[in-house]
Amino acid sequence: MAKAKITKKKSVITNESFEFLKNYINTPSPVGFESSGQKVWLKYITPFVDKILTDPYGTAVGIINPQAEFKVVIEAHADEISWFVNYINDQGLIYLKRNGGVDHQVAPAKRVLIHGKKGPVKAVFGWPAIHTRHAGSEPKEPQPKPDNLFLDCGARTKKEVDNLGIHIGAVVTYEEGFDELANDYYIGRAFDNRVGGFMIAEVARLINQNKNKLPFGLYVVNAVQEEIGLRGAEMIARRIKPNIAIVTDVTHDTTTPMINKIVEGDISCGKGPSLAYAPAIHNKLLSFVEDVAAKKKIPVQWRTLSRTTGTDTDSFAYANDGCPSVLISIPLRYMHTTVEMLHRDDIENTIRLMYETVLALSPKINLSYL
Repeated sequence: MAKAKITKKKSVITNESFEFLKNYINTPSPVGFESSGQKVWLKYITPFVDKILTDPYGTAVGIINPQAEFKVVIEAHADEISWFVNYINDQGLIYLKRNGGVDHQVAPAKRVLIHGKKGPVKAVFGWPAIHTRHAGSEPKEPQPKPDNLFLDCGARTKKEVDNLGIHIGAVVTYEEGFDELANDYYIGRAFDNRVGGFMIAEVARLINQNKNKLPFGLYVVNAVQEEIGLRGAEMIARRIKPNIAIVTDVTHDTTTPMINKIVEGDISCGKGPSLAYAPAIHNKLLSFVEDVAAKKKIPVQWRTLSRTTGTDTDSFAYANDGCPSVLISIPLRYMHTTVEMLHRDDIENTIRLMYETVLALSPKINLSYL
């Protein structure tokens, strides 16, 4: 008997958009210095929207139907965790301070770029060889900490460091970029959350490509400074004053070792976007998204997020007079490392879920609890 042919859904990601994803992931966009990544994003999304808006701190917005009174936001954040140059010693070694929640334990022996006044300078996180890491009077050998990590850029005096254009306050990003693994897994630094910026841009592209007419204004928001307190979303929410916000960010794949599912829930890459319950997430809007997923046969996973979501959802939900908001997350392995990992199917399904939700929305939607 012949085997039944399995037909796979046509990919929503084009060759052109995949090239944009790779370029965007590889473009440094550290907290407070997001302009390089934002320029790449704006160049890509501009043909798909009617108007571009930017704010003083660099949040970028593409608007479809800017004249409409009812406003829907789809949002991601553009910034990545990084380091600041904090002190340069007489031997030319460079000490750092965190810029966002960067993980010091993954730093030793990593290659970095120091973004100085004369352009990027290559450097490495130096770390003593295993043969020399004697504990001395300590019971264990030294462990990496923010105050004992240093960069070596090849300079051997402070003056040589200065000559390279490196200065106090220069921002430092890891060098690792986009790559592909087996079985449709991708890795890279800063998928948190430039994959979100990619996905919301794809929603705008699909609306343009399919000539969809929306009965409201759609604001495609790529916010800055999420990693240090949701600051970009806080500012742009006050400026736009949306009626509804759909936020996308990453969430933890909890199937790897050393993660407690009792605490973090049961979420896995490749099984679809994650929807969550939390006080900031509007229950009726969440049910609406769930219904869309069911009707369009888009797989979803569930988790709970307690007091806050830890994402820009919180800023939109509590802005102005309150904005019904929902969070659609994509599962990610190894968050805040240089090898953040996600699955292509989840990217596709998250794009589909946001796109279909936007198409299903109407200014007449009743989101009142009472």
